[in-house]
Amino acid sequence: MPAVDDHPDPTVALRIDRRVLDGALVLAVAGEVDLDSVAGLAAALTDAVDRGPCEVVVADLSTVTFLGSIGLTALLGATRRAEAAGRSLHLVVDANRPVIRPIEITGLDLELVLFHTVEEALHGHTR
Repeated sequence: MPAVDDHPDPTVALRIDRRVLDGALVLAVAGEVDLDSVAGLAAALTDAVDRGPCEVVVADLSTVTFLGSIGLTALLGATRRAEAAGRSLHLVVDANRPVIRPIEITGLDLELVLFHTVEEALHGHTR
């Protein structure tokens, strides 16, 4: 698993760092999830669910600055994939308006498992 990069490249629209924490695979997602970057998010989520070392995958979206409809589709698809594999996908959204607003508007807050913090996501305390 790659180490966390303390010097992110500002030209990259989406950055995903992976780490194992308290028995869960945590993907820290930062930047914009749009048509140009969604493939990277979808691939990271698919890899985490299909081949990750943990039953619980946490996607920390608290530093995402834009979440387009294509990103919502990727999150829903990954959630369904995790459920089919007997795994859990927990999404950390906190009060991040660019993320929580499109989720709530589309009603996906009823489909996705949402948390305020990574700590809550690790221990299953939903929002």
